[in-house]
This record gives sequence, structure tokens and C-alpha cells, in this order.
Amino acid sequence: MTEGMRKFLFIWAGQLVSMTGTAMTRFALITWAYQQTGQATTLALMGFSAFILYVVFSPVAGVLVDRWDRRWVMFAADLASGIMTALILLLYLSGSLEIWHLYIAEALTGAFDAFQLPAYSAAITTLVPKNQLGRVSGMRSLAYTSAQVLAPALAGVVLALFDLPGVLLIDLLTFGAALGTLALVRIPRPEKSSEGDQNSQESFWRQMTFGFHYITARPGLLGLLVIYMGINFAAALTYYGVMDAMVLSRTVGTDPQKTLALASVKSALGAAGVVGGLLLTAWGGPKRRTHGVLAFAAFSFLFGDFIMGIGRTPAAWVFAALVSAFFVPFIVGCDRAIWHSKVAPDVQGRVFGVKFMFQQAVMPLGYLLAGPLADRLFEPALMPGGALEPTFGWLVGSGAGAGMGLMFVCTAFLGCVLSAAGYLFAAVRNVERDLPDYDHVLPGETLEGEVVTTARAEAPA
Repeated sequence: MTEGMRKFLFIWAGQLVSMTGTAMTRFALITWAYQQTGQATTLALMGFSAFILYVVFSPVAGVLVDRWDRRWVMFAADLASGIMTALILLLYLSGSLEIWHLYIAEALTGAFDAFQLPAYSAAITTLVPKNQLGRVSGMRSLAYTSAQVLAPALAGVVLALFDLPGVLLIDLLTFGAALGTLALVRIPRPEKSSEGDQNSQESFWRQMTFGFHYITARPGLLGLLVIYMGINFAAALTYYGVMDAMVLSRTVGTDPQKTLALASVKSALGAAGVVGGLLLTAWGGPKRRTHGVLAFAAFSFLFGDFIMGIGRTPAAWVFAALVSAFFVPFIVGCDRAIWHSKVAPDVQGRVFGVKFMFQQAVMPLGYLLAGPLADRLFEPALMPGGALEPTFGWLVGSGAGAGMGLMFVCTAFLGCVLSAAGYLFAAVRNVERDLPDYDHVLPGETLEGEVVTTARAEAPA
């Protein structure tokens, strides 16, 4: 194992612990917020708030990530997110916590993530050999989904014993794990590419728009980005926007039983993601990574979303979650591996900042539409005697939550068509063949039969 891989594993472990704490807090705050209002719009607005500043700051963050030490960018972003958690805790303990506080906290945390995520992604290329990018992408997905498995169960237990402050205190401790690992490692600076060196001499505005021009000049990457945007929009409308409210409203029983049902579905999403992530880590993904993005996304929509929409019991939703989430690590991991292998490391901050901006720009729109579509259109239309009950009642039922179920059926169809349509465009279908890799080589990696002993991995942090 190379020194860079060991550093990545160390950082990855700290991020895994921190993501688990953050996921616990999100689950606890979602539950608390829904108990206060009982409206899907409240949860959708929390999701909208989390993405709006992320989108605004991403291009600026991308430029600064390429200028600054990526390790310290990650450290500062994680520290700032920890401070936001501490402020929420203080507000709750003082009896002053309100819904609008959560909107502000989510928005600011999103701004910090705009710096943390491209810094983390760009740092990986300077640490990890190219032939390990698929496995590393799998490990990143594994960390995220593992947190989704552990967090709902852990949060449910802690909420029962210590209420919301207990969850927030644990989250603060997990931030310490991420900060500690980042403080103990050095992340090498990337070597300058010709494009990156030339752009670095230009104005800040030109550096900020560099990523946009870089992507639009490469139709294959642009096509992948557009498809990914469609996938995220569909996910924001349903899984992120209304799934929690649908499960809580369609589950029969007391509040603890409803919370348990939601925790089970979320844990299933995480568990299937863990299995998929483990398989991707061990396998490295399909030889043609475009299949991992396009075909697996189509399968996830067709089977996962559709079953989630027509299901009417926690068992059905858990099964749908297992089917849907199993493919997610392959979609995310294969997409990451393509971009990491095609974009030079010294410009990845700028390119990934723009990439992340567009990928996430549709999320706030999805969140904004999800709540009103559910509360004002689909839900009333699927109530007994509603306008859509005669047409779709046999499929998704009627009453509370049925309208949100129909929203899942719609995204199942639209998402499947969008993903499969990628094969119709040669630039997307053949992006791995037609767009040359960036020749990135690290110590210990072989190139044309020779072992490389010096490279950018030895550059000062």
C-alpha cells in the first residue's frame, strides 16, 4: 500500500465518524421539525436551505481550493460546521430553538460544504493511484451509506434516552475525530498543468468561470453532468423532499411507531448502500464506467422509486429502499472515477466546484417544488373523492401519503427514461474512449513497465 493510500484511509476514517454524527443530527432535527409543524413543506424547506448557499459559493470555493492547502480548507469547513451544531444545542437548551433557526443553520452548513467537498475530492487525486480510483470512490460511498445505516438507529436510541441534546453532543464529538485526522496528515500539492498554470495568471473572475468553459468544451462530461442533474432533481422531489413525510403520514400507529418506521426505511437505504459500496470497493466497478452511471441509475429508478410509490406498509418501503440504494454507490462512484481520471489535479477545485454547483443547483428547486406539489396538488388529489383518485387510486391508494406515493411513481418513469437516454448520445456513451485521461502518476504506480519513484506526492504540503 502506498503512503498516499494510507493517508487517504486515515482521513476517510475521520470523515466516516463525522458523517455518522452529522447524519444523526439531521435525523433528529427532521423528526423534531415534523413534530412541530406536521407539514412536508417544512422538511422540504430544510433541504432547500441546505443547498442554496452551497450552489452560490461553489464556483468561488473551487478557485480557492486550488489556491489554498486543501487539508486546511477541509479542516476549516468541518470546524465551522461543528460550531453551527453547538449553536443549535445552545438554542435548544435555552428554549429558544425555532424552525427558522434550522433553515439558517442548514444554509450556513451548506456554504461550508461548498468548500469541504471539492477540497476532499481534489485531494484524493494527489494521494491515490489512478488504478485505485474506482475502489476509493466505492469507499467514499461506503462511508456515506454506513453513516445512513448507523445514524437513524443510534439517533433513535439517543433521542429516547437523552432527547435532542444527546444527539447534538455526540455530533460535536464526532467533529473532533475529523479535525484530529486532518491535523495529523499532510496532503501534497498537485503539479501544475499547462491549462491550470495559464488560468492561474488570469483574473479571479476568469478563474471562477474556468470550470464552466472546461466542462462545456468536453461534450461527454457535459452530458454526464446534465444526466446527473436530472437524477438529483428527481431525488430531491421524492427521496429528499417527501419520503420522510410520506412514511410518517402513511404509517399507522403512535408517534414512536411512526419514527421507528422512518428509521427502518432510512436504515435500509443505508444498508443497501453499504452492500453496494463494499462490492464496488472490492470490485472497482464495471470496466466501462458509463454503464455504472447510466444503466444502474435506470434500474434504481425503475424498481426502487416505483415500489416505494405503490407500497403502503413499512415492509414494502424497506424493500424499495434496499433495491434503490444498492445501485447508488455504483452511480456515484463510477461518475467520480470518470471525472477524476479526466481532469488534471491542479484544476480539479475549479472544475469540481462548477460541477458540484450544477449538480446541486437542481436540488433547491426540487425541494421547493416538492412541498407545495405534495401539500397542494398530489395529496388533495389522492384523498377520497379527489381528482386523481379514480385514475391512480388503484395503484397508490388514497388518503394521507397517497399523493406523495404518486410522486414516486412519476420519478420512477422520468428517471429511468432520462438515464437510458444517455446511451443515445455518442459523446456520453463513449466519453471514456474519446476523452483522454489525465496522465497522473504517483510513487509506486507503474507506467509503461517502470516504477515511478518521484512525483507530485513528494511535493510540500
